[in-house]
Amino acid sequence: MDIDDDSGTSTGPGSGTGQVPDLGPATDRVAALLDGVADEHLDGPTPCPQYAVRELLAHLEGLSAALRDAARKELGPMTDADPGAALPVLSADWRTALPRLLGELAEAWRAPEAWQGTTRAGGITLPGQVAGMVAWNEVVVHGWDLARATGQPYAVDEEALKSSYALLEPSDDGAGLFGPPVPVPDGAPLLDRVIGRSGRRPDWTPGD
Repeated sequence: MDIDDDSGTSTGPGSGTGQVPDLGPATDRVAALLDGVADEHLDGPTPCPQYAVRELLAHLEGLSAALRDAARKELGPMTDADPGAALPVLSADWRTALPRLLGELAEAWRAPEAWQGTTRAGGITLPGQVAGMVAWNEVVVHGWDLARATGQPYAVDEEALKSSYALLEPSDDGAGLFGPPVPVPDGAPLLDRVIGRSGRRPDWTPGD
């Protein structure tokens, strides 16, 4: 899933082939987890140290709306907001709002033009291809966070995992995109290796 070749020509998703990744399986998987989130889970811990389950769900609401708008090139307050500026607040109707937002996110990124040109997310201007990969990765990794925090099984399609693994590749100095990577054996399942690259321990449990 390359972004550019040596000539600077775009070769990744939406580069003119008409074939773009489908975020739907990943967003559907996260939406399916919501039935397993009980009210008593909301104040429990997650693999994101700064978030309880309620903040994680609120973050999923916010990123779904913001990255949906980034796909549509509807730039404004949602795409300019810094997601780390404050703890997100969970909406009262999250059980219906979040599945809808996840569906809208997937649908927005099915448009080939979403992957072309530039857009903005988190106040940062970036290529549409990169924004799409970021959106995919956010759903995949935070879906794992939610599943782990609420004791549910989690499986992701290989295409989504390969995209996340490529996006999260450490820089030359070993730094990770979202924090120091956690070493994971090369022979471990791809999901575990993705989670390790995201700075999380694949064996995390709520009791940690």
